[in-house]
Amino acid sequence: MSLFDEWVIRRDGAPDQAGRPADFKLWGCLACGQPQLWNEPEDQRLWPQVTALAEGIPASIAREMMEARACFDADLYTAAAVMVRRTLEGMCIEQGTQKKALFQALQELRDNGKIEGRLFDWAQALRVLGNQGAHFSEESVSREDAADALSLAEALLNYIYVFTAKYEEFQNRRQARAN
Repeated sequence: MSLFDEWVIRRDGAPDQAGRPADFKLWGCLACGQPQLWNEPEDQRLWPQVTALAEGIPASIAREMMEARACFDADLYTAAAVMVRRTLEGMCIEQGTQKKALFQALQELRDNGKIEGRLFDWAQALRVLGNQGAHFSEESVSREDAADALSLAEALLNYIYVFTAKYEEFQNRRQARAN
């Protein structure tokens, strides 16, 4: 059984140039009810648009973050918070931390100079929000908290994987010129 209902939309009923029968497909997720519009010949999602993460973020980490966004888009805010936490866990593992507990792994990143004061505080706040989502309680994660979690997690990923690499490139280039 598929998680999607599918509707085919044709402009004129004729196959495309490659012989494929549909111009567009409208998919409706049976789990969350959210529609997706695809340009079938190019296998490209047209709506809702997916904003890609910055280059440099490892695919395994980006996949977790995109799933967090998908949960948010489906109004599953508690699940989005859990996926943000999972993204942080993946980032810590990918960064080579030796500690298993996320609290300690984030401390290790701080102690190794990979994240500083405010970034460490952000990461810990995201961890706590993810714990709130992962463990049953009467309090669910709000839309606003989930939106902030996505923004803060993306900023943290950009710092670790994008800005740090850019800064190192800049420093290396400047040092090469000085020598």
